[in-house]
Amino acid sequence: MRLTPDILMQGYATGIFPMAEHRDDPEVFWVDPQRRGVMPLDGFHVSRSLRRAMRKTSFEVSINQDFAGVVDACADRADTWINTEIRRLYIALHRTRQAHSLEIWDASQLVGGVYGVTLGAAFFGESMFSRRSNASKIALACLVDRLLDGGFRLFDTQFLTEHLASLGGIEISRAAYHKALNIACDLPADFSAPPVRPPQEVVQRITQRS
Repeated sequence: MRLTPDILMQGYATGIFPMAEHRDDPEVFWVDPQRRGVMPLDGFHVSRSLRRAMRKTSFEVSINQDFAGVVDACADRADTWINTEIRRLYIALHRTRQAHSLEIWDASQLVGGVYGVTLGAAFFGESMFSRRSNASKIALACLVDRLLDGGFRLFDTQFLTEHLASLGGIEISRAAYHKALNIACDLPADFSAPPVRPPQEVVQRITQRS
């Protein structure tokens, strides 16, 4: 049976997410890790060097301005789980405002970004990319600020990478994840409503929270 956007959202609601083995594999399979990566929204870590970079950067931030461009940039690497079918599904979710992107621009060039899916007060981060130094870190900082403003309670990163761990990401058990997911899915949140803030303002807000 071919996956549809509705089936995909049902999967997220039960704690699973889709992947492909590689770009050219037409098959998609479901993943339910025993240990789940999450980014505590009140525990995002910004190093001194990243704070300096955010204060001095000329990067600009946008929301949902180039969703397909972010997905394609995330897939533009030697080893990717984003195949044609997954690309189709997430673009369809974006059209129904269930998937969102945050873009980082250097003038007119898309140099970083992240995209994911929303369900209630849960944000399921799918992938991110960086074509300039600190671009993906700034994207995540701006995303966390936005999720806090929008009333989100859970930022699911699926797996914990060294990069995410350096920013405050942690692993939790499958049972703990499902408990947090059930709570978040029943709460309201809004990804689109908060204003788009520049990195300079975001880092100031992060500093005030810490």
